[in-house]
Amino acid sequence: MSKPSPLQPLADLMQTRMDDAARRLGELIASETEGRRKLEMLQEYRAEYHQRFLEAAANGIGPDAWRNYSAFLGKIDEAIAAQRGAVELSRQRTVQGQQVWIGHRNKAKAIDTLTQRQHAAEQRKEARREQRLTDEHAARRFHGPREE
Repeated sequence: MSKPSPLQPLADLMQTRMDDAARRLGELIASETEGRRKLEMLQEYRAEYHQRFLEAAANGIGPDAWRNYSAFLGKIDEAIAAQRGAVELSRQRTVQGQQVWIGHRNKAKAIDTLTQRQHAAEQRKEARREQRLTDEHAARRFHGPREE
């Protein structure tokens, strides 16, 4: 039975950090998706409201209604611009989250590789020890006391 690797606590820590980074990345992706959904809704609402404005203008509207439509379209445009900024910021955070997760994953893989190498070295050492014992036993049997 092989003894636990001295690297195991470090491997466990890297796995925990990778899991935390994956969970955070999932949250970032969800936030970015929600931001994009809100942006699409604002753009659809603006298109619908603009269409209503065009229909009202074609039927003839007064200057106050014209100003109200124009002002409201301006507010929607401001909201769209703000949401685009929020989506871009969210996208950047998602990219950073991906990089953090990849970094933790690479560290975990490196620790795993070291652990595997250490385990393989221990197995080779044990195999050599067993071979040496077998050779010694065979030599004793061959060179041992003989009855004549």
